[in-house]
Amino acid sequence: MFKISKQFAFSASHTLSGLSSDHPCTRLHGHNYVVTVHLKSAELNNVGFVKDYRELQYIKDYIDSNLDHRHLNDVFNFNPSAENIAKHLFDIFKKELPELYAIEVSETPKTTAIYEADC
Repeated sequence: MFKISKQFAFSASHTLSGLSSDHPCTRLHGHNYVVTVHLKSAELNNVGFVKDYRELQYIKDYIDSNLDHRHLNDVFNFNPSAENIAKHLFDIFKKELPELYAIEVSETPKTTAIYEADC
């Protein structure tokens, strides 16, 4: 199995509901998010790629247009945790990207949420 990944970045704010009132994530705050798209294939194309990275430009365009410098609570109709964002992006991109098997969303260099398709 061949696997590749590509990272995309955006900055945005959010608040999280459902936490205790003294939890810092209930307050308005922001992150420099990194979204990592993971692809896999048992076969390579005629060039020797799982996918040409340039074919992923639409992901960057989506992130730049819909998420970058936005308040995520205004963008999504769900609590914008990293886990929920990863699942949402997976569902959007999987339609056009059959090689997609996982999406990672990092809010900080030390934290990552991953949504991975069932094998």
